Amino acid sequence: MILPRLYPILDARCFPDANAVVAAAGELVDAGCTLIQYRNKSGNARAMLEQARELKKRFISHPVANQAIRVGQRSINLIMNDRADLCLAADFDGVHVGQDDLSPESVRKIIGWNSQGNDRWLGVSTHNPEQLREADLTSADYLAIGPVFQTSSKERPDPVVGLEGVRRARVLTRKPLVAIGGITRANAAWVIEAGADSVAVISDLLRQPGKSAEEFLRILR
Repeated sequence: MILPRLYPILDARCFPDANAVVAAAGELVDAGCTLIQYRNKSGNARAMLEQARELKKRFISHPVANQAIRVGQRSINLIMNDRADLCLAADFDGVHVGQDDLSPESVRKIIGWNSQGNDRWLGVSTHNPEQLREADLTSADYLAIGPVFQTSSKERPDPVVGLEGVRRARVLTRKPLVAIGGITRANAAWVIEAGADSVAVISDLLRQPGKSAEEFLRILR
């Protein structure tokens, strides 16, 4: 798989309602983003599924290959955070799990294929070399490493790994590598230079999502 340079994460707690989430997603796509992860830690499965289905409905046009839905001439992949069951229910294109979620192999058995008959993507978060080595041996399609910098997106974040942590992770895996945690337009280029294939961003896309995404994409070319 080939990950886009920018990996936007829409965290539902950062928005007042589902309409705001969908509107932000629309701005990101209009700016050129080709992948969006939907994250919702509320625990309300019904609300999560409703929002996820609204996102899917917002972008679906003509199903195409490569686990994607087509918007204009670009394919958009929708990734569910944590919940393999809701990934299936909303017919998303993949799921991303953390260290406290189901094991990657258990998730792989659940998610299977999407409605177009393609394998769904599976991403795994790691926070140190040991976790990354273990995840590298699984069927995960890509791995995430972080937090790279201090972040406010988690209540109890793991220890910062820094750019050196990204460099170390790059040596330990040949799988696509996503860096996450405190990444902004000011430091994103350094993270790519350290070996990441993609940068996951939450906070620095909240104000004017479309304009911010355009700036990220210019920086990450």
